[in-house]
Amino acid sequence: MAEHNDLGKLGEELAVEFLRKNGYEILETNWTFQKAEIDIIAKKENILAIVEVKTRSSLEFGLPQDFVKPKKIQLLVKAVNEYVNSNDLEVEVRFDIIAIHKEGKSFVMDHLIDAFYYF
Repeated sequence: MAEHNDLGKLGEELAVEFLRKNGYEILETNWTFQKAEIDIIAKKENILAIVEVKTRSSLEFGLPQDFVKPKKIQLLVKAVNEYVNSNDLEVEVRFDIIAIHKEGKSFVMDHLIDAFYYF
């Protein structure tokens, strides 16, 4: 596996651990529908958090969250609609980003709640 894939997988594991510690129930990881993949589907109270995890080895090329592009958002919206409908859920849906970057030998994590909206 390429080094960037290892970093991405580690980032997702760190994000799951962070969410659990903060009271979220992890429903799915790497859930796919057609061409879309949702990194983490988590639930806290009556909120379904759709979490995109972005991990970078440095901030040299920009903040991790800046790499969530409109096309990705469009795919996430399509996938979450399928997930909610197929599971017959009555929940509020929220889109979050967990941005992770390496600083020295440790990682810095930023949980952006309601990171983007859709219409």
